[in-house]
Amino acid sequence: MRLFALLAAALLPAFGQTMTADPAKTFGLPNAPVRVDVFSDFECPACRNFHVEMLPSIERDYGVPGKVYIVSHEFPLNIPAHKFSREVANYATAAARVGKYAQVADALFKNQATWSETGKFWEVIAAVLTPAEQKKVQALAKDVSVLAEVQNDVQLGNQLQVNSTPSIFITGHGGKRYPLPWPMTYNLFQSLVANLGK
Repeated sequence: MRLFALLAAALLPAFGQTMTADPAKTFGLPNAPVRVDVFSDFECPACRNFHVEMLPSIERDYGVPGKVYIVSHEFPLNIPAHKFSREVANYATAAARVGKYAQVADALFKNQATWSETGKFWEVIAAVLTPAEQKKVQALAKDVSVLAEVQNDVQLGNQLQVNSTPSIFITGHGGKRYPLPWPMTYNLFQSLVANLGK
């Protein structure tokens, strides 16, 4: 409790922004007592670490039992080192439209070192889709509604003053939203959820 009180005092709640959720990019129950919003970039090594090393535990320990609702948001960084980020975010969002966001995100993060160097991200995405899904995703990745969804995530991140990835926000009872520090330990996450979920 003391750790939570100190952290809560140090963090400023982010008020005023409505965070919508694409149901295809969520995990857990929407009525869970705690909501976790994750802004990430598929070319970001820290995002890969969160996705591969911590997110599976959060999903297993908190998402499955209905304690936490996890929402993914695209936040492709506009920097030279991340030259494929926006296009990849479009493809991942398109994959959400065919129910394959989680599979595509897993594949992209696990193979990040390869495709971010070569630019051959489509091969990674296509490997987890059926031929019919591949066709749909390729078309949807250029659809204005998909492009707008990614841009809306970026604008929301900008409103919340996201300037690095991953940026994670946790919301508990009462609707107070707190940005979480990164890097973050799993123990810290557990203590925050325990206190905010009451």
